[in-house]
Amino acid sequence: MTDKPTLDQWSAAAAKEVKGKDLTWQTPEGIDVKPLYTAEDVADLDPGLPGFAPFTRGVRASMYAGRPWTIRQYAGFSTAEASNAFYHRNLKAGQKGLSVAFDLATHRGYDSDHPRVTGDVGKAGVAIDTIDDMKILFDGIPLDQMSVSMTMNGAVIPILAFFIVAGEEQGVPRAQLDGTIQNDILKEFMVRNTYIYPPEPSMRIISDIFGYTSREMPKFNSISISGYHMQEAGATQVQELAFTIADGMEYVKYGVASGLDIDKFAGRLSFFFAIGMNFFMEIAKLRAARVLWHRVMTQLGAQDERSKMLRTHCQTSGVSLTEQDPYNNVMRTTIEAMAAMLGGTQSLHTNALDEAIALPTDFSARIARNTQIVIQEETGMTKVVDPLGGSYYIESLTQQLVDKAWEIIERVEAEGGMAKAVAAGWPKAMIEEASAGRAARVDRGEDVIVGVNKYKLAQEDPIDFLDVDNHAVREAQIARIKTSKAGRDEAKCQAALDALREGARGTANLLELAVECARQRATLGEISQAMEDVFGRYGTKPTPVSGIYGGAYGDDAKWQGLIDGVGSVTRAKGRRPRLLVAKMGQDGHDRGANLVSSAFGDLGFEVVPGPLFQTPKEAADLAIASDVDVVGASSLAAGHKTLIPELIGHLREAGRSDIKVIAGGVIPAQDYQGLRDAGVQGIFGPGTNLVDAAGEVLKLLGHNMPPVEEVA
Repeated sequence: MTDKPTLDQWSAAAAKEVKGKDLTWQTPEGIDVKPLYTAEDVADLDPGLPGFAPFTRGVRASMYAGRPWTIRQYAGFSTAEASNAFYHRNLKAGQKGLSVAFDLATHRGYDSDHPRVTGDVGKAGVAIDTIDDMKILFDGIPLDQMSVSMTMNGAVIPILAFFIVAGEEQGVPRAQLDGTIQNDILKEFMVRNTYIYPPEPSMRIISDIFGYTSREMPKFNSISISGYHMQEAGATQVQELAFTIADGMEYVKYGVASGLDIDKFAGRLSFFFAIGMNFFMEIAKLRAARVLWHRVMTQLGAQDERSKMLRTHCQTSGVSLTEQDPYNNVMRTTIEAMAAMLGGTQSLHTNALDEAIALPTDFSARIARNTQIVIQEETGMTKVVDPLGGSYYIESLTQQLVDKAWEIIERVEAEGGMAKAVAAGWPKAMIEEASAGRAARVDRGEDVIVGVNKYKLAQEDPIDFLDVDNHAVREAQIARIKTSKAGRDEAKCQAALDALREGARGTANLLELAVECARQRATLGEISQAMEDVFGRYGTKPTPVSGIYGGAYGDDAKWQGLIDGVGSVTRAKGRRPRLLVAKMGQDGHDRGANLVSSAFGDLGFEVVPGPLFQTPKEAADLAIASDVDVVGASSLAAGHKTLIPELIGHLREAGRSDIKVIAGGVIPAQDYQGLRDAGVQGIFGPGTNLVDAAGEVLKLLGHNMPPVEEVA
């Protein structure tokens, strides 16, 4: 009988095989991942059993062996009619719950006829202006039988009011409505930016929704606390985990402060996490989230175990999708879906292969949906409860995530809670630093993305994508608004809006008042404006981080050549080259814009970070007033075909056609020629290397970069 090999013997054998190379991997979270885990790494850890506190191994004893997770595909585009037809097709094909995506005009509380939303209507979700739109959206879908999730934060009051009244007029009392409203405004102030009102009244709105739903809608989840958009904005998994749990703490404290019993509403809170490509880290993250939430709710005084049980929806990562070689996205989504399943999610959305460039087609949506069905029906993965429970690596990684996230949560609490931390700005800065570091690693090839910085195709084949006719959708929405207003009792409608306005000045429940506005056919924009008259509309200016992206390049020859090029242009002009990074329309996703600002600023450009939500005229005016050389227009929500040509037109009308306009972001290749015809002088799609982009911009400014070998 041979002796059992020791760890020292294994270490010696491994070192010999790899010639002494250190196999330890440090993750972006600062976690050292060893090449081998053993029983010694988990000797002091007890993950418990599924269905029992602290729910590390799942919130139900049987988990998927009893019932699989809910397939809840997030969808919505153009009109309520088109989205309704899409929902019916998906439900017939095996989807179990609805998840509604609203367009950006709706998110920001504007009706489709508002002049600020000309390029946004129907482009990144469904346009909802009236109760009639909401009724059409759910036509033929019994709201007493279907769970409905709605991703809405800024215009949460009118949207939820419309949903309640649509149920009433379908014959479904609000007590029977089942679903979730996202209602997570702290995350909006931190990363996504589809807010309307300042932080304080926004938090009041959340408390009012807690109060109304806990009293009137016992089956409805009043908030989905979202880490998803944090990871999409560049957060590490530790940051996403910590800030999401800290957001949840803050909401619970506000609910209690408003007079609610913690155990009366906490059981209806749910969470929403992103699932990216770090497979085991994502599995461990969901397990750690359940541990942390149980700890937090115990500390906050919850008695009911249901109040301490973290239930979550997950969505595969959008930022991991690539425009280049897009069929690789099918594999990415499959891997991420498996991580969500092995981590114990309650419902899941799987992204479609074409979502790096456009809304999904029926073809790509079917593949995305069937990814989940195949995992549920063909693999046997659902037959065992928590199949990775007890894994040395998973259990150790789970504990490390708990510990690292708890350090951040303790800092948040020491500084007065998440609302104050968001106001101070340090969580957003931390995420943006992580984002810039990740971008630099990708651009340098240190983090591999297949088809983008390694194994690239020599020739990309075009794929079909969904193109929404923004002008046609907007015209149809405006016609419906006019019809709705013509058919209502105007006196009763205005009286309801006045009552809402007065309620905002006082302490009345805003959702209750908005429900009456919806019954009287007030539009979404009118309901939002009534509250804006009292609360005001909130705005912030981007503050990009510096030194992170450029710091990753050190003495890199190509980077140094770009710095020299900026110096050459500076000497020729008598000042540094000046770049306006413009965000037009109602798209608040600013990761790409901030990365461009950071990278170009580190190179020596003078960067003017434009405010969010500009009109083309406002962006043109700022470009002229700032005397910029280049405007970089960032587009992530498909408004580029309308907004960017308008911007160029305004520059020309002002006699400043010398200001060069470039475009970047989610822009399908099929749209490139139209933008070039409009006068765009450079287009940089998803996955563009920022160093290469900077070289192209310098060429536009008259400086030709020498080859890298000459620089070196």
